[in-house]
Amino acid sequence: MLADDHGIVRKGLRFLLERQSEMEVVGEAGNGREAVKMAEQLRPDVIIMDIAMPQLNGIEATAQIVKRNPEVGIIILSMHSDEGYLMRTLTAGAKGYLLKDSADADLVRAVQAVATKRPFFSPGIAKTLLEDYLRQLQQKGLEDSYDLLTEREKEILQLLAEGKTNKEVAALLNLSPYTVETYRTNIMQKLDLHKTAELVLYAVRKKIIS
Repeated sequence: MLADDHGIVRKGLRFLLERQSEMEVVGEAGNGREAVKMAEQLRPDVIIMDIAMPQLNGIEATAQIVKRNPEVGIIILSMHSDEGYLMRTLTAGAKGYLLKDSADADLVRAVQAVATKRPFFSPGIAKTLLEDYLRQLQQKGLEDSYDLLTEREKEILQLLAEGKTNKEVAALLNLSPYTVETYRTNIMQKLDLHKTAELVLYAVRKKIIS
C-alpha cells in the first residue's frame, strides 16, 4: 500500500513496484488518516509511508497502524537523514527508512527486505549515523563500545536488531528466553542504550544490519 499526499509520487512508486511480478499495489492513500483507515481494511504486507502528510503525519500514522497490526512492515519515505527522524520512526514501529533521493534505486530491495521481516535503511543513513557516532566518541574521548561485547552478545545484538523476539532468539540459539533477556539487559547496559529503537539505531550505525 502507498501513502503519500502527492499523486505523482504515488504514480512513480506504483510504476517501480508493479514492474516486479511478485508485487501488487493494493491501495493508495493521500493523507495519514486515510492511510490508517485503508491499512485496517486492506491489511497489506508492506506500506510505503511518506513522513510529511496532511491531517496525520507518517510517524503518527505508523504508530496507529502498527498498534492495530504489528505484523505489517512499514517503510518510511523521507528527505531527512538525521538521527532524530530515524529514532522517531523506529519508536513508532517502522521497519524501514528510505531516503527519497535514493528511492528509485532502493525501493524494490526495501520492500523485499521488509516483506520478509528484515529491516531496511537507505545506504546513506548508515554512513551519516556512523559519522555522527564516531564524532561523539571522539568528543567524549571514548573507544568503540562495541568491543565491550562478548561474541555471544554481538550475535544476540544482531538478532534483536533484526526484529526478532527474545523467544525467537532463544529458539535459534538453543537458549532459554530468560537467558536471552539477561543478555539483552547486559548489552543495553554496556552500550548505554535504553530502548529497542536505540538498539536498532546502534546496529544501523555500526552497519551490523543494513
